[in-house]
Amino acid sequence: MSTRIVLLVTSPRLPAGLLTAQAWDVVRAYPVFAAADSEQAEALRVTGVPVTLLDTDAQGFLDAIAGQAAAVWLAGPGGDQDFARQLGLRLAREPALAELELMYGSWDPPGARLLDAVAVMDRLASPGGDPWKREQTHQTLAPYLLEESYEAYDAIEAGDLGALREELGDVLLQVVLHARLAEDQPDGHGWNIDDVAGGLVDKMVRRNPHVFAGEQVEGIEEITANWERIKRAEKERDSVLDGVALSQPALALAAKILHRVERSALGVPLPVGEDLGSALLTVVAQARAAGLDPEAELRRAALAYADAVRAAENVGPSE
Repeated sequence: MSTRIVLLVTSPRLPAGLLTAQAWDVVRAYPVFAAADSEQAEALRVTGVPVTLLDTDAQGFLDAIAGQAAAVWLAGPGGDQDFARQLGLRLAREPALAELELMYGSWDPPGARLLDAVAVMDRLASPGGDPWKREQTHQTLAPYLLEESYEAYDAIEAGDLGALREELGDVLLQVVLHARLAEDQPDGHGWNIDDVAGGLVDKMVRRNPHVFAGEQVEGIEEITANWERIKRAEKERDSVLDGVALSQPALALAAKILHRVERSALGVPLPVGEDLGSALLTVVAQARAAGLDPEAELRRAALAYADAVRAAENVGPSE
C-alpha cells in the first residue's frame, strides 16, 4: 500500500495555528515534517503536535516516511514550491511510492495583498530602508498624490483597464506611504494605515444605513439625500462651502461652489463685471444649467484642438 502524503499549505498572512478543521484532523492523525522552523510549526507544537525538521530533498523525505501509512509536509511561508515540484516529478515516475495530496489549511482572505503592501512600505520607510522615502514629508509628497491621481484619471478616460490597475497601485502607494510617515509624528499625534482604513469603514457603514441598518429607501435620490444629511450632521459645518477642496482646478472649483450654492437655495447672484474671471464663472454657471460638466467640456475641446495641432504637424492623434 502506498503512503499518503499531504502537502499542507497555509497562508502566511493569517495568524499561525488558524487552520481548517480538516487540516487539524490531519496534523493530529499523522506525523508532520517541515524543512525549517516557522510560526506555523511552533503553533502546532504548542498544541501538542510534534513537527520534525528535515533538511533534505524530495527523495530524502520519501526515505524518511517509507512504510508509514501517511505523513504531512508542512510547507513554509513561501509554499516550498521547488520541493513540491521535485516530489511531484518523483511520484510521476513511480506512482506506486506514494499518493500526493494538496491541502489548503488556510487561505488568503480578500485584500490580503494589502497587508503585503503595508509590510513592504514599513520596511522601506524604516531605518535601513529607502533613504528617499525616509526623507519625505506630507508636503513633499503632495504633488505626487495629485500626479498619480491624474494618471489614473487619464487611464479611465482612455478606457484602459490594464493601465488603470497599475495607476491605482501608484495611488495606493501614496496612501500607504503617507500613512506610514504619519506613524512617526511626535507627541502622540501619530496615526497609521489601520486608523485610515478604520475611519473609512466606520464612515461607509454610517452613511449607508439602507445597507447596514435596514433603513428603507425608494431610490438613488433618497440614498444620496441620506448621505448628505448624515454628512452634514457629522461635520457640523458653519458654511455650505466648508469642505470644498480649494486646491482643485479652477473650473472644477467654480462648478463645486455653484453646486453647493444651488443645493443650499441661497440667492447669491453671480458677480457682474467685464473681467475674465467673472466671465468664466458665468460660463461655468451656464454649463451647469445645461447639465454639462465644464471641466470635462473644456478638456474635450482642448484635446480636440490638440489633435488638430498634431494633424497640422502630420503627427498622429493624442492617445
